[in-house]
Amino acid sequence: MRALLLDAPGSPSTLRHAELPVPEPGPGQVRVRVEACGLNPVDYQVAGGGHPDWSWPHVLGLDVAGTVDAVGAGVTELPPGQRVAYHGDLRAPGGFAEYALADATTLARVPDALEPVVAAALPCAGVTAHQAVVRRLRVAAEHTVLVTGGAGGVGGYAVQLAALAGARVIATASAGNAEHLRKLGADEVVDYRAEDVHARVRELTEGRGVDAIVDTVGPDSATAGLALLVHGGGVAAVAGRPDLTAVAPFGIAPSVHEIALGAAYSHGDERARAALSSTLTELFALVGDGRLDPMVARTLTLDEVPAGLTELAGRHVRGKLVLSLG
Repeated sequence: MRALLLDAPGSPSTLRHAELPVPEPGPGQVRVRVEACGLNPVDYQVAGGGHPDWSWPHVLGLDVAGTVDAVGAGVTELPPGQRVAYHGDLRAPGGFAEYALADATTLARVPDALEPVVAAALPCAGVTAHQAVVRRLRVAAEHTVLVTGGAGGVGGYAVQLAALAGARVIATASAGNAEHLRKLGADEVVDYRAEDVHARVRELTEGRGVDAIVDTVGPDSATAGLALLVHGGGVAAVAGRPDLTAVAPFGIAPSVHEIALGAAYSHGDERARAALSSTLTELFALVGDGRLDPMVARTLTLDEVPAGLTELAGRHVRGKLVLSLG
């Protein structure tokens, strides 16, 4: 099978084409013929340092959509030909290849009307946003929510899910992305390059602050956001946890929710892995109903994936880039 290989820790530019044997599924596994694979920041982030569980050379790519090609022992409910998608195990070979192996528990059935590229855009960023907004922060209609980095994958899905919950949504982004975010459901967009974000959020909320923050930028941003929370508010940290020493103890009483999908494999049990599937199924339904924009910005060929990952590393991609092998 054709694949993109990483021979050693390095930048996306070091990826090379190669032919590999088609992998055989083990017990509880499914082999998927890859039709599409989403690109995510974690691909280039982990590639730079490698992972202790990788065998070299390694195939990147966590968000796969395709069809079941073969099943391992114990798998009875996913026949060959079934359309599926999943967020994969970071420790295992991924989907920048024509075939990939997956834990059957994590697979979500893809509705007939959903294109593979759309299905592959959703797992990592969509499930992360859903965990942050719906499962952990439990955003509701009476809430005001701040989403940092709103134009990215996680940020864009978080804006939409918070708006679907009826919340007032404030997002940070560059001025060029403001109209895009308003179309996704943001009520207000703060230009982080030209405005004092904290002062503007305080102004927009008449000094009250926000009930919840989805931070997609990093630990410094998450820490700074603590000062904007109302009493009992919460932060969902996607790119790094905040430093709670920045606020006095037993004051605003913030809750911190660290979102780490990959840990469903490395530290979770079967229930945690099954939640990846059930959440993805919920997102498919929202896309199918026209309530969630999958935000596919561009599709790529296998040759274009290294450049796509380099573009992601620049942190200015709007929406999702997706490899299409169809």
